[in-house]
Amino acid sequence: MLSRHLIKHDAIVGYSLSSTVLRGYATAMKQMQGNDTASTPNDWENARPYSELQGPSKYEMIRGVLPGGVFYKKTFIEGMTGMAKKYGDVFRIPAIFGKPEMVLDFNPNDYPIIFRNEGIWPERRSFEAFIYYRKVHREDIFRGVTGLLTTTGEEWAKIRTAVNPVLMQPKNAKLYLNTLLEVNDEFLERIRHIRDPLTLEVPDDFQDDINRLTLESVVGIALNTRLGMIHNNRDNPESKIFLKEIRNLFELSEKIEIKPSIWKIIKTPKFHQLMKTLDTLTVLCNKYIDEALKQIVLDTEGKLTSEVDKEKSVLEKLLRIDRRIAVVMALDMIMAGVDTTSSTLTGILFCIAKNPEKQQKLFKELKNILPNKDSRLTIDNMQNLPYHIVETLHK
Repeated sequence: MLSRHLIKHDAIVGYSLSSTVLRGYATAMKQMQGNDTASTPNDWENARPYSELQGPSKYEMIRGVLPGGVFYKKTFIEGMTGMAKKYGDVFRIPAIFGKPEMVLDFNPNDYPIIFRNEGIWPERRSFEAFIYYRKVHREDIFRGVTGLLTTTGEEWAKIRTAVNPVLMQPKNAKLYLNTLLEVNDEFLERIRHIRDPLTLEVPDDFQDDINRLTLESVVGIALNTRLGMIHNNRDNPESKIFLKEIRNLFELSEKIEIKPSIWKIIKTPKFHQLMKTLDTLTVLCNKYIDEALKQIVLDTEGKLTSEVDKEKSVLEKLLRIDRRIAVVMALDMIMAGVDTTSSTLTGILFCIAKNPEKQQKLFKELKNILPNKDSRLTIDNMQNLPYHIVETLHK
């Protein structure tokens, strides 16, 4: 496996690895094992051939997703975990129906090695149906600017370099504290409204509320706009459509992008459903973006439409760099930010709930800086939180 034996191959799909890069893998592995000596020609000579890397055949992949197959009605994680148990931490998925061959690595110790040796520009496996949507199906909207979700290599690097000062500076996260506190207040109000008065437990469908929390937060930061969909305006038909289509997006993407699909050969019903879902989300997102743009224009005329103590939206900041990139990045934040953030938050809450002693320690720390019910988080008192949630998860 990759973590123990270097695999000799001149192009592992997704990274376009050269023999020089693979030699770098061997050096990095030695360093991680406490050996700081320079690499030698033997690092490459001792590499195992790529042909030894195990994985399912094309027939096994197709049969596996059909009724009665090993992947049938299983999630992507369940399917991949099953293959890791069968083939080891590193295995390959064959090229099929126009999709390239892939190598999957389930050993976290390998990830730093891969990232440090992939070259100046990462070759990311993009969602090809998304690329089709933005470059072909709705080229009239995107006009060549496809954002970070659907780019790779040098094109990805150019966009990332342009937006990094706004999106990737850790200090920028603190700037949106007031916006997020406002969203969180509505979320707490929702919890008080739906929890059981005796057990104080929330309903089984609480995941829906978490999705609403993350979408409201992302829109607040990206556009400085409140949808009110957590509690105050949760029955808004537009909000319901948005959440429904977000869920459809990820369900259909798994069927089109992850599981074997012939959409590159024949446009399947699922493919057309995905295009329709993306159309609906794009229209809704662009409506929110257009409204935010109008507010920004009014602000420049001195109308003071921005709320007091609120940071300028990501959209407004990116407009100073490039208008087209600003609109697409705001769109990407809204469409891609809900499921990813919801999954992370759900995992954190689950881990805290499973470790009551850590939960109590975290509670005591928060109680010190928020002694009263009406106490508020501030940039200053947030500096006094030595016990972080990340630490909670690892202890």
